[in-house]
Amino acid sequence: MRVWIDLSNSPHVALFRPIVEHLLAAGNDVVLSARDHAQTVGLARRQWPDVIVVGGASPPRRIEKAGAIAGRAAALRRLAARERVDVAISHGSYAQIVAARSLGLPTLTMMDYEFQPANHLSFRLAHRVLVPEVFPAEALRRFGAAHKTRRYAGFKEELYLAGFEPDPAVLDLLGLDPENVIVVLRPPPNGALYHRVQNLRFDDVARRVTWRPHVQAVLLARTEDQNCWARRVPDAIVPAEPVDGPSLVALADLTVGAGGTMNRESALLGTPTYTVFAGRLAAVDAALIRDGRLVDLRRPDGAPLVEKKRRTSGATVPFRRRDEILATIDGALAEISARRAPRAEEPAPELPRRPRPA
Repeated sequence: MRVWIDLSNSPHVALFRPIVEHLLAAGNDVVLSARDHAQTVGLARRQWPDVIVVGGASPPRRIEKAGAIAGRAAALRRLAARERVDVAISHGSYAQIVAARSLGLPTLTMMDYEFQPANHLSFRLAHRVLVPEVFPAEALRRFGAAHKTRRYAGFKEELYLAGFEPDPAVLDLLGLDPENVIVVLRPPPNGALYHRVQNLRFDDVARRVTWRPHVQAVLLARTEDQNCWARRVPDAIVPAEPVDGPSLVALADLTVGAGGTMNRESALLGTPTYTVFAGRLAAVDAALIRDGRLVDLRRPDGAPLVEKKRRTSGATVPFRRRDEILATIDGALAEISARRAPRAEEPAPELPRRPRPA
């Protein structure tokens, strides 16, 4: 098959890396598109220099967001037709799902946040939906996807963190001294459809952490507006380019995050992790809190423990989850592949083929 993957946000680059490798190893071709939003394109081009950039950052207002999705969907539809793809996969890329369905393409989407309003669109249009086991069944019924959902155990982050070993070069790149306390600060996903509130709690905790002596704080901003705000945080290091996030949080002493994916990466890699997310808490994050791997710091009376953590060696995430999630994806693709439209009789143009992994 010729599989089309759309990367609509920066966490999707790491998520789809093992999926791309798996698909190529199985003899498929892969077409990659990316939205120029946050650090998505910069991270994607490190992995796949030929990624096709379509669309940009989403505007703040809902009506404008809808217009941006429609415009990007039209551009993606032209791309998919030109590239003659057979099936579409994403992690909640609403524009891709609309484009794929308009062409009659089988469509698979992943999602792990039950309070994303756009699930009402993407879950109904997708032919198969992949969610973690803890994703509430009531939400699936509300989004019209109970009959076409496949579940996987654990967390989507385990797919790419399996066997992960951090690269200490990230510390040198940022000028960090491992003898001092290293704190990673991840600001809120301002402007996202599911995050429409101001997060003053993150601002408060960030300032409490950064003023301490012997603390090196790295603030990983999502947008240029956040970069400007971050430069006003005393003594915070604000990288100018995308950095190796999993390596950084694995080597850090604690992480304070107002989002989701990086918090889960940090918690799964064994770093003390605190959430100050202002939206409704995802079931996957609630599971990590119950397991004691994520600390709920959303109330104003709590504070993070700022100290050196006990270092551990070796991978903290087993390969079993990765293999199980990949098998779930294979099964879902097999189920929807029968929906592929037959190829036209005329010879297809010669298309570039992505190199197979060695």
